[in-house]
Order: sequence, then structure tokens, then C-alpha cells
Amino acid sequence: MGTSHPDAAIAVPPTLFLSDADVAGLADWPLAIRALRQAYAGHVSPAMVPPRSMARGDGLWLRALTAVSPSGGHLGCKLISASMTHRRASYLISLFDQTTMGLSALIDGNRITGIRTAATAAVAVDTAAPQRPLRVAVIGAGFEARGLLLALASVRELAAVQVFSPTPASRERFAADMRSQTSLEVVPVASPQDAVRGADVVLCAARSRDESPVLRGEWLEPGMTVVSVGSTLPEQREVDEQVLARAALIVADMVDEVAHDTGDLLAAHLAGIDVSSRLVSLSDFVSGQVVRQNAFDIVVYKSVGSALQDVVTAEMLLARAREQGIGTPLAHSIVPVSK
Repeated sequence: MGTSHPDAAIAVPPTLFLSDADVAGLADWPLAIRALRQAYAGHVSPAMVPPRSMARGDGLWLRALTAVSPSGGHLGCKLISASMTHRRASYLISLFDQTTMGLSALIDGNRITGIRTAATAAVAVDTAAPQRPLRVAVIGAGFEARGLLLALASVRELAAVQVFSPTPASRERFAADMRSQTSLEVVPVASPQDAVRGADVVLCAARSRDESPVLRGEWLEPGMTVVSVGSTLPEQREVDEQVLARAALIVADMVDEVAHDTGDLLAAHLAGIDVSSRLVSLSDFVSGQVVRQNAFDIVVYKSVGSALQDVVTAEMLLARAREQGIGTPLAHSIVPVSK
């Protein structure tokens, strides 16, 4: 494209900057879950959510995830810069208006990563799990495990929750924290088998230090729904091959990346397990194009994260920020021009 004349500039509202503290104050589980459910129930083509890209240097990298929101409101990008040498990372989400191409917002994306992961998992579980108070097993006691449980509890009634972490103090602390934040009676247990026994839903957000699976297929019971968010790279493991072998459906937020870039799926391929015939997109599952055939089917939701989740969650936060007058309008911004 050629250079445009200055009089071709388009007037747009100021870009709003939302800090991590702003995001914390604006976060809302039911609203995030509703926005993501609407997004995945609509039309999401592969072109709207292309594969992520990564530039690598010596001990550092910059990852870019882009997506067009099916809401018609924004298109956006999440950038993650990280240095393994200095143990530092930054997350930035930019939102552009789909009509004016104006830069609507710049948002600290650190907290959004956890929000969108848990909220999208809640959408998957709500679609898959039986319509009754749910018995939940949590494997893991960190940030992601907390988010998964809080998000699910915001949209479904939970009858019982049991948590396992290999460190007794961690699972006790998790149980105490969840009791203080919710009305749930969360019970710490001594083994993952104890946590899983009798559950309707198994929330996995943990990896062992040696990357051996923390959830085994032999522990699963008919009708269970399994969420796995803790292994997103080829060298990482969270569930064993039998978990995937027993699943009637393997629901993925990014089908190609789950199939070819996650250690759990790669191990299943090496073991000769056919996963391709049972691997479906979250969009097809939420929209009802693919359904659980009977109550005894085991369904696994496998997540690597998606720019669609980041952009849709950021859109929800931006709308709330504008309603509440939160955020910092920037004095100068990108000026869209006619082309």
C-alpha cells in the first residue's frame, strides 16, 4: 500500500490502557464464561484463529497469538515476551475496532491468561457434564487449579470437591483458601485415586517434576468429564495414554496444536492409539454439531490456550471498563488512515 495523505486520518476514541490491577477489579467469572460460550457457539473459522508464531533469541522468545472475535467488535493480538535467562515475562493484549481499525485498548494480559483458561474450561464442562450438582476432583493446587474450580463453581452447583497435591501443605492450603472464598466444603485427600473416585468432573492442572502423567485412565469411571490444561508442549505430560484411549470424545480448543504439539497426544500416537477419529473442536462441541452420545461416555477437554479466548475475554473487560470509567486513556495513539 502507498502512503496516505494526512487528511485521510480517521477520528477514533482514545486508546484505553488497562493495568493488571484494573483487570483484577474488572474480572467476572460469569461474564467471561458467557462471552466465551457465545463465541464458541458461533461461527469460528480456522482463518479467524491462525496458529501462533514465535520468534526465538538466545534464551528469550516472543510469541504472538492473533484472532478475530466472532462478536464483530474487535480483532486482537496477544504478545508474550519471555526470558528464560532472567526468569521474566510480560503479556500484552491489543484490541482493534473491526470497523474503524482504531486501537481500542492495550491491556496487561498476565491475569487474562488464567481467566480465559479457566472460563473456557468451565464452558466445556458445562456442555459435557450432567445437569445435576457435580462431584469434582481437583489434581493440582496452584493458580490454574484455583481458577478452574472458581470458574466452574460460578456456573454450576458443586456437590463435593476433593483435591490432591503431592505436597500435603499445598492441598491443605488450597482447601482452606477455597473454603474462605466460596461456600464449598473442599476436602484434601492423600492420593489422586482418592480424589478421582466417584467424581463427575476431574480438573487437572498439574505436572510432575519428571513429566510423568498425574492422571491415569485406569482410575476413570464411565461418564466422567476430564479437563487437562497443564501440558501444552511436546515435552510435557499430564494424562496417560489410557485416559485418551478411553475417551469417547477428545475436545480441543486448538485441534491441530493439541494433536501435534502436546506430549499427551504425541504419546498416544506412539502407543498406536487412534485419537484423530475422536478429536473434535470446542466450537463444534459447544455449538451442538458434536454431542456426547450417552451418559456413560468419557469426555476429555484438552486445552493449549487460544487467542480467541484472550481477545473475547479482553473485549468483555474493555466493555466493563468503559461502563465503570476504569482505565487510563492514552494521550496519543495509533491513527488509522484511509487506504
